[in-house]
Amino acid sequence: MIFRRAAAKLLGGLRLSSSATSLQKGSSIFLSNAVSGKLECSNQHGFGGDSFSRHPFKWIFLFGQAVILGGQATVVMAEDVSTPVSSNDANEAEIAGLQKIEDGSITSNIHTQKWRVFTDSGRDLFLEGKLEDAEKLFLAAIQEAKEGFGDRDSHVASACNNLAELYRVKKELDKAKPLYLEAISILEESFGHDDIRVGAALHNLGQFYLVQQNLEQARVCYERALKIKRRVLGEAHPDYADTMYHLGTVLHFQGKEKDSETLIWDSIRILEDVGQGESIICTKRMRHLAEMYLKSNRIAEAVNLQRKILHKMELSKGWGSLDTVLAAERLALTLLTQGSLTDAQQLLERCLDARKILLPENHIEVAGNMLHIARLKMLSSNKLRKTDASQAITELDMAKDLLSQSIRVAQKVLAQTVKERGQPKSFGVSRQTGRYRQLALIILLKSLNTLALLEVTKVELQESKVDGLVGEAENALHQCISAFREFETEKPLADIPEVKAEYLSCLKYLFGLINIGGKILTADQSDLQQLKAEINRMEVELSAKGRPRS
Repeated sequence: MIFRRAAAKLLGGLRLSSSATSLQKGSSIFLSNAVSGKLECSNQHGFGGDSFSRHPFKWIFLFGQAVILGGQATVVMAEDVSTPVSSNDANEAEIAGLQKIEDGSITSNIHTQKWRVFTDSGRDLFLEGKLEDAEKLFLAAIQEAKEGFGDRDSHVASACNNLAELYRVKKELDKAKPLYLEAISILEESFGHDDIRVGAALHNLGQFYLVQQNLEQARVCYERALKIKRRVLGEAHPDYADTMYHLGTVLHFQGKEKDSETLIWDSIRILEDVGQGESIICTKRMRHLAEMYLKSNRIAEAVNLQRKILHKMELSKGWGSLDTVLAAERLALTLLTQGSLTDAQQLLERCLDARKILLPENHIEVAGNMLHIARLKMLSSNKLRKTDASQAITELDMAKDLLSQSIRVAQKVLAQTVKERGQPKSFGVSRQTGRYRQLALIILLKSLNTLALLEVTKVELQESKVDGLVGEAENALHQCISAFREFETEKPLADIPEVKAEYLSCLKYLFGLINIGGKILTADQSDLQQLKAEINRMEVELSAKGRPRS
C-alpha cells in the first residue's frame, strides 16, 4: 500500500528541477542538500545550527539536530540535491519552507525519480507518525539512490542519513550509527576530509553521540568540525559559533566548566557581533549559560544574565508574548533562591496576569504559575512566623487557595487527556500532547506535596496536636501517591525522572510523617514496611538512569 501511494506520485509526474515549493509549516523536518544548496539550520532550545543561508558558500547538512538538557529533538532529513534549506528563526515551533532550484548535476532516470518519490513519501509518513511505513520507503530510497547515482554518490549519503534519523527517533541507535558513519565516509571520498560539508556532517555526528551520552566521541567530532569551520568560514561566522557552543556543552558535561563557559560566551559574542543578539538562538544560549551558573551556585551571575534576557524579550516581544512571560518566570524563581521575595512576587504575579490573558483559563501553565506563587507565600509566611504569626497564617491561607486551584486545573487536564487517549494524532501533535500531560502530572504531584508541607506548617504555627498535624497532610500525600499510580503503567508519562523524583519525595515525606520519633501514628508495621520497600524501589530506578559517560 505504501509503495502504491509512492507510485501514484511518480506516475503523476516528477521534475527534479522544478519551481519553488514549500514544506508544510509545523512539521519537525527540514531537508538537506547532498551536493549543493544554501543552508539555514533550524534551531530549537539553542542546540541546533545557526542561520547562514545568506552566505554564498554551498552547503550540506545531513544529520539530525539533537536537543540536550531535557528538550525535544528536531528531526533533520535529506531530500534532493537541488534543495536549499531555510528556516524561520523567529518561530521556533515551525520549520520553514523548502525550495527547489535548478541543478545541472542531476541526471533524471527512473531510479533517481523513485529515490525522490520514496524520500518525499517517507517524509510524509514520518510526519504522520507512521514510522514503520516510513522506514520501508527510506530503505527503498537508499537502494534507488545507489542504482540511480552510484553506490558512493553523495545522494546515497543523504538517503542513509534519512534512515539514520528515523532510527534515532525510534531509539534504535545501534542501527542509526553505521548509517551516519557511512554517510560521512561517502562525503569524505567525494569532497575530501577537510571539506566544509564533512565539517557539517561531523557536527551532526557529534550531536548523535551527545544524545547517546558518549561524550568523548562527541568532543572529538565537534573539535574536528570546529577546526574545519574555522579554516573555511572564519571565527566570526554563526555556524562556527554553533559548533563552538555544542563543544562547550560537551565540556560542561565532562566537568570542564571554565573551558565550557569560555566557549559558550564566545559563541554568544559572535552572534551579537553579527547582529543576531536578539535571535532565539542567542537567547537560548544565554539561558543555558544562566542554568550552568545556577548549578554552580553562582546565583548573582545567573540573575544578571536572566535580567539581560528579560530586557531583550521585553524590547523585542513585549508582555503579549509567552516567551517574555517564561523569561520573567525564570528570573523570579532565581530571585526566590536569592531570597528576594518581593521582586520575585511582583514578577510571578505579572506572569500570572499575562497568562490569564494569553492562555485558556484551565491551561496547565496557569496552574504552574499558581504553584510558584503558593510556594513564595509559604516562604513569606516562614519569615513572618516569629514576628507576626497572624499574618504568617494569612499567607498560608492564600497559598492553600492557590494550591487548590493548581490541583484542580492539573487534575482536569489529566482527565481530559485520558478521554482523548487513543484518538489518532499526527506525530508532532502526539508528542506535544505527551509533554503537556507530563507537565500536568508533575505540577499535580508538586502541588500535593506542597499542600502537605503547608498543612504541617500551619498546624505548627497554631500549636495544634500531632494527630491534627497528620490528618490533612497525610491525605494530600495519599492523593499524590494515588495520582502517580494511576498513570504508572504509562511509561512515557510516569517514567521521566522528574515525575519519579516527586513521587519519591512524597513517599519519604509520608514515611517521616507517620513514623514521627519512631512512633507509628496512623499505619501498622506492615504498611510501614511496604512504604519503605516502595521508597527503595524508586531510589533504585532513579539511580539506574545513570549519567553521561565521560
